[in-house]
Amino acid sequence: MVDTESNGWGDVFPAMERLGSRYKLSKWTLNHLRKRRAKSIDDRTFHRLRAAYLDFCERQIANLKHELEVERAVMPDAHMEDLEREASQLLAKVRQAKETNKASIDRQEGR
Repeated sequence: MVDTESNGWGDVFPAMERLGSRYKLSKWTLNHLRKRRAKSIDDRTFHRLRAAYLDFCERQIANLKHELEVERAVMPDAHMEDLEREASQLLAKVRQAKETNKASIDRQEGR
């Protein structure tokens, strides 16, 4: 996620800061995990990381669906139904996982 968020070598720490503020994680936590220095993580951090990853997956699938729509517009006779259906099913699975993860976070925070 950090590599995708960053715009090159000099943008790694700013990318971690952006991810950290977006997902309520410390940039140092992300850095220790990225460099495999963390010995362990607590449940709260794990669920926030999972939420970040699922959000990342959801955005990637949305990008894929957009690419499929563009392809269909360029080549109207292309048979893209199978790919579009699979992308929609995958998006539904990711959204379900996000809901489950959100419920876990809410339960931990006593909401």
